[in-house]
Amino acid sequence: MNETRRAVLDALADGPVTGPALADALDVSRAAVWKHVEALRDDGFAVDSTDDGYVLAGVPEYGGLAVEYGLEAPFEVEYHDAVASTNDRARELAADGRRDAVVLADRQTGGRGRRDREWSSPTGGVWLSLVLRPDVPPARVPLLTLAAAVAVTDAAREAGVDAAIKWPNDVVVPRSGPDAPERGGDKLAGVLTEMEGEASRVSWVVVGVGVNANVDVADLAGDATSVRAEAGDVDRRAFVQRALERFDALRGDPGAVLAAWRERAATLGERVRVDTADGAVVGDAVDVTEHGALVVETAGGDRRVVHAGDCQHLRPVAEP
Repeated sequence: MNETRRAVLDALADGPVTGPALADALDVSRAAVWKHVEALRDDGFAVDSTDDGYVLAGVPEYGGLAVEYGLEAPFEVEYHDAVASTNDRARELAADGRRDAVVLADRQTGGRGRRDREWSSPTGGVWLSLVLRPDVPPARVPLLTLAAAVAVTDAAREAGVDAAIKWPNDVVVPRSGPDAPERGGDKLAGVLTEMEGEASRVSWVVVGVGVNANVDVADLAGDATSVRAEAGDVDRRAFVQRALERFDALRGDPGAVLAAWRERAATLGERVRVDTADGAVVGDAVDVTEHGALVVETAGGDRRVVHAGDCQHLRPVAEP
C-alpha cells in the first residue's frame, strides 16, 4: 500500500479528521488528500464526509488493501479477482527483486499442487503465494512449508475447524472409522513451495497456499472438505490476516516451527506408506527432522528418513 495512503487510512480510523488537518499532518496538499480518499473509496473503503471531517465507515470484505489494513505483519498484498496461478505471478515478482510480497486471488484458473497435479481453485477460497528471500541455506527451506502449514491450521482452528497437518504439506480434517480416507482425513488446504538458488544460498522462495474456505464441497475434487462445510462461512480477510501473522511469527524460529508442527501433526503416531522415487517405505511415523523430513520406523525396527514422497495413512495392523 502507498505509504501516504496508509497514513491517511490510519488517520481516518482514529476518528473524524478534516482534509486540512490531514494535509498538515502528512505534509501534502489538500488536493493530494482528496485523491487518496477517492482512491480508498475506489478500492471499496467506505469513507464518509461529515461536518467534522472524513470518517472511515467500512472496510471492504476482501482484497489487497483490505487485508493489509490492520495486518500485523510486514507483507504487501497484490490482489486479483482471477489469476492463472498465484505461484506463477509470485515467481514474476521474485524475479523483479520483490520480497515479503503476497499474491492473493479470489480464484485461480490454472491452480496446481505437488507434481503439477490440478488444484481446484473456485471463487470463495483463499489462494495466495508469498514471495520470500530468507537468509537460510537451501536445506532449511522445507521449514517454511511446515511453518505455512502450521499457520493455516491455526487460522482454520480459529474459524472453528478441527484441522491437523498431514506430512508434508496438507492440512486435513481427520476422520476415523473403516471409511476414513487414506490421505489421513479430508483435505482442507495444501502448501506448495518453490525456490531458486545455489548449493549454499537461496535467492528466493515462493510459498503457495490454497485453502478451501467458502467453497461448496460439490465444487471440489476427491476427498476434500472446506471451512464452509465444517464450520460455516469464514471472514476471508480475517483468515488471511491470521495466517500471515502466524507465519511471520514462526518463520525466523526453526525450533518453534518444529514444536508447533509436531503438536498439530495428524501423521505422527500413524502407520504410513510413503511412496518415494526409490520405492515404498512402510512403518510408523515417529518424528520429523529439523529439515522437515519424516522419520518412519519400519517393522524391522529400522528408522528411515524420508525427504519427499506421497504419504498415506494406513489402518493399524490387526492383532493376531
